[in-house]
Amino acid sequence: MAEDRFEAAAARLAQARQRLERSDRLPETCRPRDEGEAYLVQDRLHERLQHEQETRLIGRKIGCTTSVMQRYLGIDSPCAGGLYENGVHRTPACLRHRDFLRVGVECEIAVRLSDDLPASHEPHDRYRVGKAVESCMAAIEIVDDRYLDYSTLDTPTLIADDFFSAGAVLGPDVPDWHGLDLANLKGCMNVDGQTIGEGISAAILGHPFDALAWLAKTMNDRGQALHAGDLVLLGSLVQTHWVDQGQCIEIMIDGLGSANVRFD
Repeated sequence: MAEDRFEAAAARLAQARQRLERSDRLPETCRPRDEGEAYLVQDRLHERLQHEQETRLIGRKIGCTTSVMQRYLGIDSPCAGGLYENGVHRTPACLRHRDFLRVGVECEIAVRLSDDLPASHEPHDRYRVGKAVESCMAAIEIVDDRYLDYSTLDTPTLIADDFFSAGAVLGPDVPDWHGLDLANLKGCMNVDGQTIGEGISAAILGHPFDALAWLAKTMNDRGQALHAGDLVLLGSLVQTHWVDQGQCIEIMIDGLGSANVRFD
């Protein structure tokens, strides 16, 4: 019966994505009751979207890793979602505004892994996961408000639907990141040339790799793992900006460069 509930929830969420329709609260009969159930629904959603959109899951995004985003969404703990190949672009990018319901952007540090991060008797920490990081980069996370009113939705429902995830625009890979003070990188977001937000990377759970360690552990706890080649967005340094058609967004992070996107 639980499997039927999870499949029903995933089917509703996938259909709304495919039709570009706004979602409301899931019916009580299939709504995930807690975060554990939410990630089980998310797993089934990933399977559906990869098949229906002929794409593949290439990584994860982590939301609510900074106090600015926790206050904004009213959620006090990190939440993860999937990243799909068809939603990830290299800078400079030009995307269609009409392909989203209410598109937003965030200023992020992303990493690409060189090694798997399986479960181990040694706890995941920033130092252990750092050994598996091949490169870092500046990234714009693309989010989509797919809901009639997300403020009325429970956290498990948002997690089940990939926690607003809609893709990313990546800056150049920086493989020589070891000389950077990753906890003290300044990032900023410009919209049409005007700075609208700034932040410091220490805001990401104290250190960006602490967010990566959180994700590795929580996935291991669910019997899953991050793998070599995976891309991970670690959390936004500034509050989400909801984009108007025609706007050009650029984010810059010390030592990691920049990324930009225009929504026509």
